[in-house]
Amino acid sequence: MPKDRSDKSSPDKQPSEKREKATAYAKGLGMLARREHSRRELGRKLRQGGYEADEAVAALDRLGAQHYQDDERFGEMLVRSRAAQGYGPARLRAELKSHGLSDARIRALLDAAEVDWAASAAAQLRRRYGGKASADPAEKQRRAQFLLRRGFPAATVRGLTHAEVDELADESD
Repeated sequence: MPKDRSDKSSPDKQPSEKREKATAYAKGLGMLARREHSRRELGRKLRQGGYEADEAVAALDRLGAQHYQDDERFGEMLVRSRAAQGYGPARLRAELKSHGLSDARIRALLDAAEVDWAASAAAQLRRRYGGKASADPAEKQRRAQFLLRRGFPAATVRGLTHAEVDELADESD
């Protein structure tokens, strides 16, 4: 009687056999294929994935040398993305710093962004609270705190919240 070949439990292939673990380089390249990562973030993820520190550093060096991982490109992407989401420069500065970028590089990225922070803050205020101005001091404070949490400079926030009150006073005249 011929041997039934549809039997999947052949003796040479054990179901408990595990695939080989990908190299740190391959894992890092796969993560970078999905989105940009900072060197610090990619290294942390590789170490959490069980790779030895020296293997992770070698993979990061190789990925950087081949221009797959670039902190400058990551920073540009992050600034563009977060500014479009309505975050201010202080918030961006803190996030870039947490990714290990230098202060000089952060300053250069924020200067190159060419974002009108006052217009962005005003747009966030309109999006959150509508076009209505408020003379109520508590409401004014809530609005100011909202903008400060989003990372806008205090001078910009003060200018916007005072301008709201000035516009309201002009309308009532």
